[in-house]
Amino acid sequence: MMDKKALVIGSGFAGLSAAIALASKGFETTIVEKNNSIGGRARQFSESGFTFDMGPSWYWMPDVFESFFNRFGKSVSDYYELIRLDPSYQVVYGKGEEMPIPANMGELEALFESIEAGAGLKLREFLKQAAYKYEVGINKLVYKPGRSVTEFASVKLLADVLRMDVFQSMAKHVRKFFKHPKLIELMEFPVLFLGALPENTPALYSLMNYADMSLGTWYPKGGMFKIVEAMAALAESLGVSIHTNCEVLAINTQGGKVTNVQTIKGDFEADVVIAGADYHHVETKLLKPEDRNYSAKYWDSRVMAPSSLLYYVGVKGELDGLLHHNLFFDTDFAPHAKAIYTDPKWPERPLFYASLTSKTDATVAPAGHENLFLLIPTAPGLKDTEEIRSKYFDLIVNRMEDITGNSIKDNIVYQRSFAHSDFVTDYHSFKGNAYGLANTLTQTAILKPALKNKRLNNLFYTGQLTVPGPGVPPSLISGLVVAEEVAKEFK
Repeated sequence: MMDKKALVIGSGFAGLSAAIALASKGFETTIVEKNNSIGGRARQFSESGFTFDMGPSWYWMPDVFESFFNRFGKSVSDYYELIRLDPSYQVVYGKGEEMPIPANMGELEALFESIEAGAGLKLREFLKQAAYKYEVGINKLVYKPGRSVTEFASVKLLADVLRMDVFQSMAKHVRKFFKHPKLIELMEFPVLFLGALPENTPALYSLMNYADMSLGTWYPKGGMFKIVEAMAALAESLGVSIHTNCEVLAINTQGGKVTNVQTIKGDFEADVVIAGADYHHVETKLLKPEDRNYSAKYWDSRVMAPSSLLYYVGVKGELDGLLHHNLFFDTDFAPHAKAIYTDPKWPERPLFYASLTSKTDATVAPAGHENLFLLIPTAPGLKDTEEIRSKYFDLIVNRMEDITGNSIKDNIVYQRSFAHSDFVTDYHSFKGNAYGLANTLTQTAILKPALKNKRLNNLFYTGQLTVPGPGVPPSLISGLVVAEEVAKEFK
């Protein structure tokens, strides 16, 4: 197959995954990346002795990563060291109201029982159902390319789908088991990564709770970028050529196929092209109107996952009372959710997330310092300014100081922000979204943007705006899925 050339646009998790899989199948594979470093949203930067992962910070579903490397005769341990976090994370409800989530299942059941009588056994039952959904969802459904309803036509798979609460909301499902507000919030929080409210997210995604509580929260020593480095090393060992600072300007076509891809470093010819860049950007900026899958009206009707306002902060001294992962639920989620999903605007009193990898890894900050990563989920499409960024930084840091008793502002030695306009500039992100397309029922499987262009027989798509959806493990799987489809058509 070495006479077949594949070109992958973008070096995020999906692009790297697709390139590795295609190279392993004998394609002569090239990646072109617009930025000066690989990894897409999972890039990393170092400044003033601090190292920050720019995007993803949660390592869930370790089996997906292991399975990925096993496909190519490798193991995760060949590339990086995994550390299981215990506690996995903590939820902060206010001053003196921290709830660490233990990694041990017996301790976790006891925690639930202490909050609500009978909740320990209810958790066991909930996770048993979630385990089944994880087995079917992760090992069967997410590997479907979503090109035809016949993919789901087997009696066994249809029976599985019916057992997986696809037509019930996560909100209703959780409330069948738990009544206490703290437990409800805890069980619903993982689906927020999927980009929609629990009321609009299928209960199928309780599989995320299984990933969280049963499979555990992990950390690759050195940061999430270690995964990117591992994939790049594997790709290059298979002969993949990676070009950074190589932004695509146009995808040229003729006679129902891509003829070449025009970049700022010249033209690349290929037998097949896989677009791992933002799907909307590829459609609207790189292709001619007659070559596009979808109209502007279609894209405007899509429900996007949230964007994020991010801060990377270097702090002198140790920050007490904080763990590696911290969820600040010290205010009512409903108004913040409304500001994200139903009445898009900047929230008045946002919930937020704080990560300190320096609590686990001494290599990411100078001695006697902490690296602090802060994230506020926001509606996509908002206009961000330096004044807005400064306002929200003060707002959440003041709350952190009040709750934890730490002096943070006076000890900041490095600070950087990243928001909507940066997502657009760096990733051509549609509406400045951070997570892709929301995983609602009407945007699942065959109802997602297609992984193949309908008018060009050698252009495919991968990543968080197509199957299977947002998140790091799904992006890895997305690359594998598209590579299989390419191999079927370009043997």
